[in-house]
Amino acid sequence: MAFTRWDPFHDLLAMQRQLDRCTPGPAGWMPAVDLHEAPDRYVIVAELPGLRRDDVQIHYHEGRLTLSGTRRERAAPYEQYHRIERGHGAFSRTFELPVPVRADDIRAELVNGILTVTVPKSPEATPRRIRVS
Repeated sequence: MAFTRWDPFHDLLAMQRQLDRCTPGPAGWMPAVDLHEAPDRYVIVAELPGLRRDDVQIHYHEGRLTLSGTRRERAAPYEQYHRIERGHGAFSRTFELPVPVRADDIRAELVNGILTVTVPKSPEATPRRIRVS
């Protein structure tokens, strides 16, 4: 049997993260996003279930990539909800990219509610190895 030390702050932070995902902010709701970096590109993956291509906008300006859009309100109004966890309305997420990118080559694909945005880095921004002579 293994014992682990209880950390109440860890539990509180985990609860706060869960609440932040479900509680609408000033923009409406906040989709979950992963951002990772490869040597030649950034890849942003966002969960946008129920959204169509026309519901999503992507803008790049001065080193900032912004994902925004709107999820429509549920079509069928009910007398009483027992639980609401799926937000609706407008959302906006902005990511500051620290190196120059090729803005004309940014690509986005929305498949089964998953948006994948590929942002290629500029050739001068990619790391390279310098040989010592």
